[in-house]
Amino acid sequence: MSEFRVGIGVDAHALAEGVPLVLGGVPFDHPRGLVGHSDGDVIAHALVDALLGAANLGDIGTLFPSDDPALEGIDSLDMLAEAHRRVQADGYELVNAACVLVGEEPRIAGRRREMASALAGALGVDAGLISV
Repeated sequence: MSEFRVGIGVDAHALAEGVPLVLGGVPFDHPRGLVGHSDGDVIAHALVDALLGAANLGDIGTLFPSDDPALEGIDSLDMLAEAHRRVQADGYELVNAACVLVGEEPRIAGRRREMASALAGALGVDAGLISV
């Protein structure tokens, strides 16, 4: 497909004590995590929305409704893989993705490559296409 599209995705979840924290598919040892119907991974969720939006395929809530009990606790990387599969089936290709996390904690600088690798693995693309 010769058409070039850009998708932008944003996600936010509340932090809560005793909830596991997963960012970019990577678990963090942190006393608070992101509350969600899935694992709450805001980086993966924003990327899902960016992919779906660019291909005009709806959004994360359309594909993975939060009121579906079968999806409770779903791994966000699985959601990302499925969204990417649908985007590819529509004839689109991921060229690159830049993911930005806005927050004071946790510090992610030392784990950016690990997150990029996890996201790329779910997408089936080279980690060099993903920036966190």
